[in-house]
Amino acid sequence: QVHLVESGGGLVQTGGSLRLSCAASGRTFSSSTMGWFRQAPGKEREFIAAIRWTSGMSTYADSVKGRFTISRDNVKNTAYVQMNSLKPEDTAVYYCAAGTTSWRRVAVTSEYDYWGQGTQVTVSS
Repeated sequence: QVHLVESGGGLVQTGGSLRLSCAASGRTFSSSTMGWFRQAPGKEREFIAAIRWTSGMSTYADSVKGRFTISRDNVKNTAYVQMNSLKPEDTAVYYCAAGTTSWRRVAVTSEYDYWGQGTQVTVSS
């Protein structure tokens, strides 16, 4: 079992920045990948970024590429997403997830075994 806890959400103005954290505990070695997703009201959960725990290899959705940066601290078992140049359309609940996904399927929600509770990000215009 892996337990994930997100933090760092909040209210920010357009153009501002936030850094989300996802602290993992439990059998963290059983998961090779950490992913970040978001879900806006009335919309499906959307992939944002993913990172491999060991290699640090990462990938991003086109909607956030160049603005968001995913990283991880293997000692702290914590993953981060630095979000810059935020836009109102980035408003959503943000979730981290852990799983042993193939790299081709890191954007697929069903590939992840564990999810955090989510943290709200609101970007005001």
